[in-house]
Amino acid sequence: MLKTERSEALGNEPISTLLIKQAVPASIGILVMSLNILVDTIFVGNWIGSIAIAAINVVLPVSFFIAALGMAIGIGGSSIISRALGANDKSKALKTFGNQITITLLLTISMVILGLVFINQLIPAFGGKGDIFEPAKIYYRIVLYGVPVLALCMMGNNVIRAEGKPKFAMIAMIIPSLGNLILDYLLINILDMGMEGAAWATTASYICCFFYVLWYFLSDNSELKIDVSHFGLDWPILKEMSALGFVTLARQAVVSLTYLLMNNILFELGGEASVTVYAIIGRMLMFALFPVLGVTQGFLPIAGYNYGAQNYDRVRQSIKLAIYYACGVAVLIFIAIMAFPEAIVSVFTQDEAVLRDTPWAMRWVFAAIPIIGIQLIGSAYYQAIGKATPALLLTLTRQGFFFIPLVLILPNYFGELGVWISFPIADTLSTVVTAYFLWRETRLKLD
Repeated sequence: MLKTERSEALGNEPISTLLIKQAVPASIGILVMSLNILVDTIFVGNWIGSIAIAAINVVLPVSFFIAALGMAIGIGGSSIISRALGANDKSKALKTFGNQITITLLLTISMVILGLVFINQLIPAFGGKGDIFEPAKIYYRIVLYGVPVLALCMMGNNVIRAEGKPKFAMIAMIIPSLGNLILDYLLINILDMGMEGAAWATTASYICCFFYVLWYFLSDNSELKIDVSHFGLDWPILKEMSALGFVTLARQAVVSLTYLLMNNILFELGGEASVTVYAIIGRMLMFALFPVLGVTQGFLPIAGYNYGAQNYDRVRQSIKLAIYYACGVAVLIFIAIMAFPEAIVSVFTQDEAVLRDTPWAMRWVFAAIPIIGIQLIGSAYYQAIGKATPALLLTLTRQGFFFIPLVLILPNYFGELGVWISFPIADTLSTVVTAYFLWRETRLKLD
């Protein structure tokens, strides 16, 4: 069966043009999603209070981890789909997509049930203590209902991108973001529903996204037309998808563990105000890095398709250009953060303690951002070509191997400063390690 013109473009168009076409819609989608999180935080902070910001930050690692199951399955399966389309194996692509849907539903629904059963244990464990507990519990319960839908959306978004349809993937990211902002205004500001309003706005926005993704795959825009036979689990595909998806899942698990540690360490060092400082910086990390993450998302299907087609020269070109673009925009982000941290923080809250402590902490956290593109592209490359083990190890270097040990050790000697300087140290060390392995790979395997 012939490949569509759009998927063939991944192997034919100039890399520079193709990377821009893939990365710009991905960046816009991530930008809107990040703006959603950012503005959501601003709304919550100004309409409910600074404690509400900390409460949402406590819930994020749990809901994000369950939703990350969908992202992991999406990225793991999409690597297979991209390479299958590159090798003109349509039947494998269809079977992979069907398996993605089945396993996403099975895993996320099971995790939601467990998450609700152990609600009173999980919230305090992730830093929901003192005045943070009750608003966190309200938000957690409602948002968790919509997490399986979010997981399906994240899985489907990566499959859309694997087909070479970045604009549709962009729209799938924009819909829940805009929906959440509109519903935030109605439910929090107009109807005065507080934390319940914030939570229902988030859940309803996931449902809107799901209906769009469902429409895409049922329409003529998608070349992946599955039937009932594709939903049956296929062990070889499931094994490969799980190995590759575990890279993303492990990364999100480490992120959730990082939130757990940071919320608890900062609560002990500075109380609710310090947890709020981290919540604001965390939102800025999601928002400010949107173009770097967009380049990474755009790079994945290009590298995977051309590796599947054994066009290694194009793979090398895509690596070089992706790193060049990612590091270039990261430098611009670095300059903006270093120049205007006070103005940025004042948008979120007028709490004096938060306004005082956040700018200097933010400067430390973003200190090594100019080189972060090397680490992201390097780990993404191994995932794109189906090499799960090096992808996993390189993905975990930044937060797992370096940041977590640093944040457990340095605060004992430097207090809260030790928390913030752990970020640039971990970024630098992980980038050096990734650069070495990527250099060796391009010299030995892609010549």
